[in-house]
Amino acid sequence: MVTIRTAREEDLPVILEIYNHIILHTAAVYHYQAHTIEMRKAWYDARIEGGFPVFVAESEGKVVGFSSYGPFRPWPAYKYTVENSVYVAEGQRGKGIGALLMAPLIKSAREKDMHAIIAVIDADNDASVQLHRRFGFEEVGHFKQVGYKFGRWLSLTFMELLLDTPARPVEG
Repeated sequence: MVTIRTAREEDLPVILEIYNHIILHTAAVYHYQAHTIEMRKAWYDARIEGGFPVFVAESEGKVVGFSSYGPFRPWPAYKYTVENSVYVAEGQRGKGIGALLMAPLIKSAREKDMHAIIAVIDADNDASVQLHRRFGFEEVGHFKQVGYKFGRWLSLTFMELLLDTPARPVEG
């Protein structure tokens, strides 16, 4: 059985392991080099300090995936828009864990009066595109050959989920 809970700092080594495997073996993240625990701690601290959620999926006492969202762009007018991330460990994909991690992200975004969730997905990552579609995300953009990794050009698909919040947006 898989349970979803809020991530804790002690989860960071496994979160890092999952993330680094994805960096080194997939095009889901457009980094070349594995990250350090210090980098993942800085990421986690920034999420927590910014009021953004980090969730983990746990199976048999082991973290098997994580999800979060953070700022989409740094300018004030984007304050109602976030970019999401969902990552599942090698050997655990295709078991519905991504969907379990997505649901609390959307719930949290609604509770925090976000209006749009943006997903930036490698165009060849059909599993991620399908996951986002199941939750109502729509494709809103496609950027051809904007990344280069593993000896080939990579393209991005942008997907968006519009939420019925906030009731009263505020400028400033």
